[in-house]
Amino acid sequence: MRLPVYSVALVVSVLTSFTAVAQQAGLQGRVREAGTNLPVAGCEVYVRGSRQIARTDSAGLFTIARLPAGRQQLQLSSISHEPLKTEIDLPADGSIVDFTLARRERQLKEVVVAAPQGRFGPQRLREVEGTAIFAAKKSDVIVPDNLVANLATNNARQVYARVAGLNIWESDQGGLQLSIGGRGLDPNRTSNFNVRQNNYDISADALGYPESYYTPPVEAIKRIQLVRGAASLQYGTQFGGLLNFELRAPEPDQTVSVVSRQTVGSYGFFNSFNSVSGTVKKLSYYAFAQYKRGDGWRPNSHFDAKTAYADVRYQFTENFKVGAQVTHMDYLAQQPGGLSDAQYAADARQSNRERNWFAVDWNLFNLSADWKLTPQSNLNVLGFGLRATRKSLGFRPNQVALPDNDTYLRDLITGEFQNYGVEARYLNRYALGSGSKSGVLLLGARYYHGYNHSVQGFGPAGRGADFRFVGPEGVTFANGFSDFEFPNQNVAAFAENIFYLNDQVSVTPGVRYEYIRTTSRGSYGTVIRDNAGNIDAITQTNEQRLSPRGFVLGGIGISYKPVETREFYGNISQNYRSITFSDMRIANPSAVIDPNLQDERGFSADLGLRGEQGQWLTYDVSLFALQYGNRIGEVQTYDAADRVLRRRSNVGRALILGVESYAEVDLLRALRPTVEPGRWSVATFGNLALIRGRYTQSEIVGVKGNQVEFVPDVNLKAGARTGYGPFKGSIQFTHLSKQYSDATNAEQGGISAVVGRIPAYSVLDASVSWERRWLKLEGSVNNLAGAVYFTRRATGYPGPGILPSDGRSFFLTAAVKW
Repeated sequence: MRLPVYSVALVVSVLTSFTAVAQQAGLQGRVREAGTNLPVAGCEVYVRGSRQIARTDSAGLFTIARLPAGRQQLQLSSISHEPLKTEIDLPADGSIVDFTLARRERQLKEVVVAAPQGRFGPQRLREVEGTAIFAAKKSDVIVPDNLVANLATNNARQVYARVAGLNIWESDQGGLQLSIGGRGLDPNRTSNFNVRQNNYDISADALGYPESYYTPPVEAIKRIQLVRGAASLQYGTQFGGLLNFELRAPEPDQTVSVVSRQTVGSYGFFNSFNSVSGTVKKLSYYAFAQYKRGDGWRPNSHFDAKTAYADVRYQFTENFKVGAQVTHMDYLAQQPGGLSDAQYAADARQSNRERNWFAVDWNLFNLSADWKLTPQSNLNVLGFGLRATRKSLGFRPNQVALPDNDTYLRDLITGEFQNYGVEARYLNRYALGSGSKSGVLLLGARYYHGYNHSVQGFGPAGRGADFRFVGPEGVTFANGFSDFEFPNQNVAAFAENIFYLNDQVSVTPGVRYEYIRTTSRGSYGTVIRDNAGNIDAITQTNEQRLSPRGFVLGGIGISYKPVETREFYGNISQNYRSITFSDMRIANPSAVIDPNLQDERGFSADLGLRGEQGQWLTYDVSLFALQYGNRIGEVQTYDAADRVLRRRSNVGRALILGVESYAEVDLLRALRPTVEPGRWSVATFGNLALIRGRYTQSEIVGVKGNQVEFVPDVNLKAGARTGYGPFKGSIQFTHLSKQYSDATNAEQGGISAVVGRIPAYSVLDASVSWERRWLKLEGSVNNLAGAVYFTRRATGYPGPGILPSDGRSFFLTAAVKW
């Protein structure tokens, strides 16, 4: 019997369908992360040529029920991972197929996020940045672009106003040298901080002579990072911590970008800052040149300074880049000299020194390489070097009121620095167990070689800046001469690790091994004079000292974040500071040095609360403790002629306790939190440090129980900023209570004025700015109320004696960018 055609077609169709069903299979898979082996949840799995899409669960598992048997093409995609395209043969036994995704951690182009209008407080460092760990450490980040302040003069009083507890010395109108301390640390040339530029050392010698004669222009700085004493494990052992200047990076999206800022001000001040930046394919660059000059508030204060910088980077691959940086700075500054207490009271602007000069030539070099070895690990290597000189020339007798005479030969000291080093850091994020948050391990090593050649003797008579050694047998005006070499070697290794106990609590222990080998070799002379000042005899002594030592420092930090916007933090770390070359051998008519000086040891600790409330409040309140053993300090003493001298020695053990607080309020958002403030902005900040520092033990009579030097009981900064559209204005108030410059707490400095009380002072500063597209205009009035005050009693250059701070001064800036 013949079947109809349609019946035959129906039978064929049914048989085909059964065959297809028989050839279908299912796919079960598991997706894990490469390196950590953690499950990837929420990953989408797409089968090409079909409409089927599956999504992985919390265990990384997925199932696709019906697929044609044979080879299939799959696409896997996850927000946090690199996409994966693959082909598989469907397993006949129904087993689970494993897939692995690499974590997405690309080097993205810089994105600038503008803060809400009116917010201008300091930021804080993240727990991990680059190849550094800052978890549980007290840190501050200053962004100069967010400030309405006088940037052309590097005005530290304004730039660092939002960092609690800093004690700032003011020595020159141009901001040629930065001198900041805090918590009882000597501010002199910021020598108690590890000072870096783009993460490499810029001081004269990181251990042997850690004074910073070079300070980058604030106009060239992108961020200033400060980390307190707990930075000792990563950045050197100093009690102060880390101060790092992160300079502006090349513009990533422009071939050429030019900035020009021109500033004029009171007392002949002029500053010209010009920069160029851009990126061409894989090559990027940034360079600036600055020239500044001024005559100063006091007579005999003229200066000329030039700074230049070049930064070139090349991105070989997405995971490997190199860079090179060169910095040059030189300046010549006339030094007006210090005043006695009586001179200062009579006329703070006077100067009786016309022949004192200071010259600096600073050259920095840096090579860097960054590798992303895996999605979880990074390696950074820095090679850096310094070639520099500093020269000081002048008439500086112990009696600062003594009139100068052009016939006197001047004291001349020269320093030559040739240093180089290499530092490597390896950072790895890893998983602990099945937890969702990784741990972070940092390993680092450092080698540093320093060389300092210091010569002291007679400089020529006359008034000019003539830095030549002359005179009878190299004899100085006061009492001696010297010629010393100070080679120095330093090897260090360090490790820190963040352990995340859960999503709220982390613990960060760390350890550092340090080896220091300090050498001193050379000769010094002594001049013996009769009562009339005539030379009776000259003696010369050869000397060589070698001091190798190795030690281990430890520390730990704890962080608790009950919510993302609030953190309780605490840390304690050991600190160490070696004696410097200037401690070992220098002739100073106002000072004597204990030949048995020992290195300082101690610890620093912080306990604080920081965070934000909505978009209207940011705060950081902390308690700190800092203990010195063998603290090096100054005491007032007298020579055979009953002249006041400063004796530098291990004064004793000191304990400094205090509270440091900072808060900033956006007033418009605080009053109306649900309404955008529009074109208006009004914000205010307060910064208060209450500190108590006392000597708890000393073998020197009359020191135990005394106030520690450079510790004002009250350190207050407060200010406000308001704006309307392109207009912004700020006002700032600074107040420090009295402090002492020596451990005996002497009130008056006598004829030398190198020791004594630094009275309380208050200063007011105001600034305004207007900006539209490519043009910006700025104006500042520093010391608006014309306060007469001083922050420093100098012992050598540019003193000795009281150094009055500048009076009222005005500055105007015009800036263009295209």
